[in-house]
Amino acid sequence: MSAEADFIDYLVESLNPLGPVRARKMFGGFGIFLDELMFGLVSKNVFYLKVDDKNRSDFETRGLGPFTYPRKGKEYSMSYYEVPHEAIDDAEQLCKWAQKAYDAALRGVETKLRKDRGRRSRK
Repeated sequence: MSAEADFIDYLVESLNPLGPVRARKMFGGFGIFLDELMFGLVSKNVFYLKVDDKNRSDFETRGLGPFTYPRKGKEYSMSYYEVPHEAIDDAEQLCKWAQKAYDAALRGVETKLRKDRGRRSRK
């Protein structure tokens, strides 16, 4: 088994108290899902969690940055920030950070649904 596969297995097992967490290979990395909702991603053995306006400052105050990727000569970032290193080794702490990320992912879905309903009602 590769180091990457071992890391993914470790994360899924550590996050198991949240519910049926699973990893899915995508875009050269892995998406981390709970109830079919992506709340984390792993790229190059770095774990990133979903952020929004409500939890972004938790990451930024620790100096943790967003997941970035190059495209057409530019650097782009996504709303996923690196997990604190100390949380990786502490399953309880990791679950606390992941729960906040899952909550952010849920809020994102709710916001999208409200916007979609608003567009349909204007037609």
